[in-house]
Amino acid sequence: MIRLGVMSFLLFCLASCTYFTPEAKPEAIARVGEEYLFKSDIAELIAPETSKEDSITIVHSFIDRWATQKLLIKAAEVNISKEQQVSFNQLIQQYKADLYTKAYLEEMVKREVDTIVSNETLKKYYAENKENFRTSGSLLKLRYIQLPKDHPKFDLIKNKFFDGKKQDKKFWETYQLQLKSSALNDTVWVEMNQVYQKLPFITPENRENFVASGKSIQQADSLTVYFVKIGQVIDKNQICPFDYIKETLKELIINQRKLELIKKIEKEITDDAIKNKKYERYK
Repeated sequence: MIRLGVMSFLLFCLASCTYFTPEAKPEAIARVGEEYLFKSDIAELIAPETSKEDSITIVHSFIDRWATQKLLIKAAEVNISKEQQVSFNQLIQQYKADLYTKAYLEEMVKREVDTIVSNETLKKYYAENKENFRTSGSLLKLRYIQLPKDHPKFDLIKNKFFDGKKQDKKFWETYQLQLKSSALNDTVWVEMNQVYQKLPFITPENRENFVASGKSIQQADSLTVYFVKIGQVIDKNQICPFDYIKETLKELIINQRKLELIKKIEKEITDDAIKNKKYERYK
């Protein structure tokens, strides 16, 4: 009878062990409690060119991080107060709601927003808001070339550069590659910091000697000569020129349209829910 009792006890223990130990799953590569990590979870983890040794290291490291995170979460669930857990769960639900609604609204806006902004619309917006757009530093329109002193066509290029007539496109296509550096488009506004970089003989300390509207400059260094023609100068804290902030204005108008469209979508979805009795507000 005693032996039968012992056998019954051992059978009960084995049955209990089988009951309390989760059954291994064929595709699982790790387990923490009742949660499993499967081969499919690491299918994209290893690049094809990775060596076998590195692959093993990467996989083991990933599994350890996965297990550590799961164990930490389980420990936290045991040790963090119920009040904190409720608060965290509310934050999780709010984050989920924000994530979903943001993704949905972005997709709707992407489909429906008008991204074409006419020049007339830009100019109207600029005229109404230009006092809000002021320069943070000086802006210039200029052109320059850096010419080697020993260039065989030195005088020709110099005279052509300072010629007040319309620039000869073919001439500069021929000679521009022979210049040390150059910028011939004087219709674009540039910031003063760019001028310091491109024309190192101009510094914050001596800029007053060089920077002025309509000024022509010839400045030599050891091997080259800089020729500079300054068109316009706008000082710090002045109203930004339209051409300089045109792209910024376009972005602002489109963003304004997006915000208006989001409000419209939110209102329409709420009104539709009220109409179909999916949403009711009880007083």
